[in-house]
Amino acid sequence: MATNKKVSRKKQVHHSGDSSVILSPGSKAPNFSLNTTPDQKVSLSDFRGRPVIVAFYPADWSPVCTDQLSLYNQILSEFQKFNAEILAISVDGVWSHLAFSKDRNLHLPLLSDFEPKGSVSASYGAFNHKTGECERALFVIDHNGIVRWSYLSPDGVNPGADGILNALEKMYPGKKDNAQAIAA
Repeated sequence: MATNKKVSRKKQVHHSGDSSVILSPGSKAPNFSLNTTPDQKVSLSDFRGRPVIVAFYPADWSPVCTDQLSLYNQILSEFQKFNAEILAISVDGVWSHLAFSKDRNLHLPLLSDFEPKGSVSASYGAFNHKTGECERALFVIDHNGIVRWSYLSPDGVNPGADGILNALEKMYPGKKDNAQAIAA
């Protein structure tokens, strides 16, 4: 007897002697609701109908994470051409996120996967149980909540934005200059 139950597909990615299994393209992105401030939450489902970039990163204040998030902040307008929202997630607490965001003048939401620690990143296969931190993993999720691109970067390497932008262009060819068409 066949069932219609969807199974999450994950891909094995190896780096630094460890192995992680992150969600692969075609997987349904697990919904989440995480704090951005002590009294405000953001949910993935809030953005249904538009593409979302989920960027897991190890820690506020670290040099590579600072460079990575600063880059995304600088090119927010490129993501907006595709009507895409970016959500950055680490296991740091909201107070750390607020101070880090203010200090670095970031204009993208930093979400706290603090309690239970790493539960959301683990659901994406992006939690490192040895270090107790998120892996440096990227996911591009389409307007229907399906992962269309994923990448696990080595911890000490800034993955940049080319992969994200290429995935968005592939998902919405010719839409780069017409974000309104994507939302339709």
